[in-house]
Amino acid sequence: MKSPIARSVTRPVAAAVLSLAMSISALAAEPAGQAPVPPKTKPALPVPHGDATSVAVPVPAANERLTAADLEAWVDGFMPYALEQTDVAGSVVVVVKDGKVLFQKGYGYSDLATRKPVDPARTLFRPGSVSKLFTWTAVMQLVEQGKLDLDKDINTYLDFEIPPYDGKPVTLRNVMTHTAGMEEAIRGLIANSEKDIAPLDATLKHWIPERIYEPGSTPAYSNYATALAGYIVQRVSGEPFEQYVANHIFKPLQMQHSSFSQPLEKHLQPLVSKGYKTASEGKPQPYEYINLAPAGSLASTAADMGNFMIAHLNNGAFGGTRILGEATARQMHETAQDSIKPLNRMMLGFYETTMNGHRAIAHGGDTQWFHSDLQLFPDDGIGIFVSTNSAGKDGGARLIRDGLVTGFANRYLPGPPNAAKGVDEATAKEHAQLIAGAYNSSRRADSNFMNLVYMLGQTKVVANEDGTISVPMLAGYSGAPKKWREIAPFVWQDTGSGDRLAAEVVDGRVVRFSAEPIAAIMVFQRAAWWQTPGVFLTMLFGSLAALLFTVIAWPVSAMVRRHYGVRYPLAGQDARAHRWVRIASLAVLVSVGAMIGMVFAMMSDLSMMSPASDVYVIALRTLTAIVLPLGALIALWNAWTVLRSPRSWWAKLWSLVLAAACLSLLWIGFATHLIGFTAHY
Repeated sequence: MKSPIARSVTRPVAAAVLSLAMSISALAAEPAGQAPVPPKTKPALPVPHGDATSVAVPVPAANERLTAADLEAWVDGFMPYALEQTDVAGSVVVVVKDGKVLFQKGYGYSDLATRKPVDPARTLFRPGSVSKLFTWTAVMQLVEQGKLDLDKDINTYLDFEIPPYDGKPVTLRNVMTHTAGMEEAIRGLIANSEKDIAPLDATLKHWIPERIYEPGSTPAYSNYATALAGYIVQRVSGEPFEQYVANHIFKPLQMQHSSFSQPLEKHLQPLVSKGYKTASEGKPQPYEYINLAPAGSLASTAADMGNFMIAHLNNGAFGGTRILGEATARQMHETAQDSIKPLNRMMLGFYETTMNGHRAIAHGGDTQWFHSDLQLFPDDGIGIFVSTNSAGKDGGARLIRDGLVTGFANRYLPGPPNAAKGVDEATAKEHAQLIAGAYNSSRRADSNFMNLVYMLGQTKVVANEDGTISVPMLAGYSGAPKKWREIAPFVWQDTGSGDRLAAEVVDGRVVRFSAEPIAAIMVFQRAAWWQTPGVFLTMLFGSLAALLFTVIAWPVSAMVRRHYGVRYPLAGQDARAHRWVRIASLAVLVSVGAMIGMVFAMMSDLSMMSPASDVYVIALRTLTAIVLPLGALIALWNAWTVLRSPRSWWAKLWSLVLAAACLSLLWIGFATHLIGFTAHY
């Protein structure tokens, strides 16, 4: 559920977690009761097959090696150490194979105060955006019944209008493949209080995000669009969304400890794991309420998620019942929407995460405190679900999730090494220079003040001297940027993980790129010249620095004059302009600083984006809308006055600096929509 800015965060602690955990797992077959001893030397990063052993032994086939005993020993070697090192309170893992639960186990605590252990059958976790798979399953059920058409205008099923983009309507197929073309919607996404939850229809109708791309053209992950699909399920079925899922998915799958309801049913409330920032802090966080409920409000146990995985791996069948017909399930799992070829694609709700040559479809999920991942390997009949209940030290929980799934695939689903030969050195260096530069995420706020976040967090591609490229935002487990080597024209591969990065070239210019594992849901688009960090950040922080210097100099100069008994040297219009430009500098500095502070406070605590904050958002945006134009006019008047006066060259130069600063901030105010009168974001 959280913004993708946070999804690419990696930290150096992961290297130690993963490497030592893998080393322990390799020793886990020692006699019972004998604790494995970590190696004395610093362990290396996990090798491609997930083992840190150096002894050459025959490797059984995946289906032979993946046994309950081997898997338990491996996960037991990984998870406890990983939780401790990343400061996470608890986690749960379930693996299914060939229509049965092979392994399910809880680690750590669901309640630190009472030391209540995680129970995979009874402890409810918050899977975040994994919830979307239930929404998409519900949509496909209604498609199968002929009540929905994936290619009709979505307005056919709504009681309000989603305006078209250049005459092209949005369809459910666009929604399910995250190509509806909508900008990011964040307001009210996560709340800490039940009173901040609005009905689904009211939330959707409050503000319709701008369509910034042609439908079907650009992947841009959207919680709002997913919630639209859930609302359509509600309208077409005649049942409240949470009740529909309970009746038509949970009940046939015997998911007795799962719910989309907010608040949860009373009998489930005592079973929900607490959420934590870190285990060492130990303070439980409030239950996270999701206004766009179909996009992320699920609470479920590992055992229940195992049943859901089994049903999808069996193409809709679970025991003697079905949630989807086989043809419909295959359509959902295999209908692909390309992002940038040849990268992994988006299916109907699932995104492709093929690993080691094994076809995989998946969905991850993040709330503020819970971090989850669900991966299915349909051709192998295998599924894995993992969830943690803490953000962890430096966001380390995501690394547990990603590291466990990657290690699992490398150990139990190995594949042949990549046979790509690459390109010649001269071509590699040329293409590295062509892709280098600054890029904007396709998943972004575009028409509202949250655009500032994305402007400050642009993605940079760096061309290295050896012809490889680096993307600092796409870091590896060590925290260091991955090194991508070109394996085919404008297709690169990470030298460590095997993930690929590819670019789209138009008229000899790279216009956008993406990289696995996020390629299916977002791309990075070449930034305009004024959006590049060298221009935008210089304008923003250079202007603020000039105003701050002027504001600080105001009382300092007064104190110096008083100390030395020097009279104020200006009179008449010069004096008036001097005083007014300092007042304007203070006002502009305060208004822009307050907007920046509010934006960053909201990003650090999503509960601040509740409807209750609307009054403050409107007040600050209105203040900025008044102050920035007035400040620019006063700065221009001051410059005109000073340039016509006999004052020093320094005073004349500084008057021009202040005018440029105020004009730059006025431009930024319009460009990033700090100026406005609404709380739409």
